[in-house]
Amino acid sequence: MQLPERFSNLPEYAFPRLRALLDHHPAGGDVLHMSIGEPKHPIPEFVGSVLAEHINEFAKYPPNEGSGELLSSISDWVKRRYDVEISPETQIIALNGTREGLFNACVALCPERKNGKRSVVLIPNPFYQVYAVAAAAANATAVFVPAMENSGFLPDFSKVSTDILDQTSIVYLCSPSNPQGAVASSEYLAELVGLAEKHDFRIFADECYAEIYRKEEPVGALQAAKSVGADPERVLVFHSLSKRSNLPGLRSGFACGGPATIRALKQLRSYSGAPLPLPLQRVATEVWKDERHVEDNRALYREKYDAADTIFAGIDGYTSPKAGFFLWLPVNDGEAAALTLWQETGIRVLPGAYLSREVGGFNPGKGYIRVAMVAQKQETMAGLKKIRACLY
Repeated sequence: MQLPERFSNLPEYAFPRLRALLDHHPAGGDVLHMSIGEPKHPIPEFVGSVLAEHINEFAKYPPNEGSGELLSSISDWVKRRYDVEISPETQIIALNGTREGLFNACVALCPERKNGKRSVVLIPNPFYQVYAVAAAAANATAVFVPAMENSGFLPDFSKVSTDILDQTSIVYLCSPSNPQGAVASSEYLAELVGLAEKHDFRIFADECYAEIYRKEEPVGALQAAKSVGADPERVLVFHSLSKRSNLPGLRSGFACGGPATIRALKQLRSYSGAPLPLPLQRVATEVWKDERHVEDNRALYREKYDAADTIFAGIDGYTSPKAGFFLWLPVNDGEAAALTLWQETGIRVLPGAYLSREVGGFNPGKGYIRVAMVAQKQETMAGLKKIRACLY
C-alpha cells in the first residue's frame, strides 16, 4: 500500500539508530546510559499524597484544555517567572507533554501557502526531532538553519535570505538549547521578534529547559515580545514539568500565546488531543506552585556543571553549557566515538548527527556527541571521567 510522500524522507529516529549502531557489539564495561534526557533526580515529595487524594477522579473525563485550577497555577507561575500577565482562560492550553503541543501547533497554525508559495518552517540544526515531522505534517518546507559554535550554538535567522523569510510561517527556537545548552539573550530574542514582525511569521519558543541553568535565569520569549510591544499572537511558548520537576512520566506541559493562537490550538485539540487525566492535572497544579524542589534540583545540576568543567578542562573545543543537562562534546566523528565508548567502557551516548540534518553535504552534528548528565552526581562524574580517558 502507498504511504504519504511527505514522511518518506524522515530518517530513522535517533534511539533506534543508536540501538542499531551499538547493540550487536558487546559492552566494554558496566552499562551506563548517558544518551537520553530522562531526569533521575527525586520527584517532589508531595506528588504521591496529592495523587492519592484525587485518585477517584480517574473515573471522570478530564477537561480537554486543562482544569481552571491548573491553568491559574500556570498563569501565576508565568507571572512570577517572567513578569508577564497572561489570561488563564484565553492564553494557555494544557498539554499532554510539550511534544504534543510542538507538533499540533504547527498543524493548527501553519498555512498551506504564504505569499503565493508553499509555507516554510525554519528549524535550528541540530534540533528536537518533532520540529521536522511537524513541518512535514503541515506540508510545509523545512529549512534547517545551522546552530554552530561560530554563532554561539544558536541559529542566526538574520542570515536567512529575505525570499525565504517572506515565505516563512513558523520559526522553531529552543532556548536553552538541546543539545548545546546555549541560552538566547534578550537582544537575540528581541531581534528575532523584530524579524517576525517584519516578515509576518510566528515564533514557537521551546523553553522546556528554562529552569535548569547555571547562573542567570534564561530570558523568555514572552519577555522579549513584551519588551518590544509585539503582537501577542507573534510568540507561542512551550513549557513542561519533565525537566523542571523531574516528572517526565507525568506528561504535563503547556503552551501560552495570544488568544487567537490558543483558540486555534483548542479547536484542533477538541478533535485530536489526549487530555491529561484529572488526578495528574491536580498534581501538576501543585507542582507549578512550588519552587523549593526546583531550586534543589537546579543546585544538583550546578554541581555537575562544575564537575564537567573540571573533568574536560583543556579539551580543545569544549564548551561549558549555560543551561540544560547535556554536554555537546567535540569529537572527530560522533558515530565512531559513540561506538568506541560502548565497546571500551559500556557508556551509551548519542552521536550528534542523529540530532541534525545534512544540508549541502554538511551535517553540523557529525563532529559531536551528546552526553546526558541526568544521573546522580557520583555516577555522572564516573561516566564523564571514563569518557575523558577513552576519547581524549
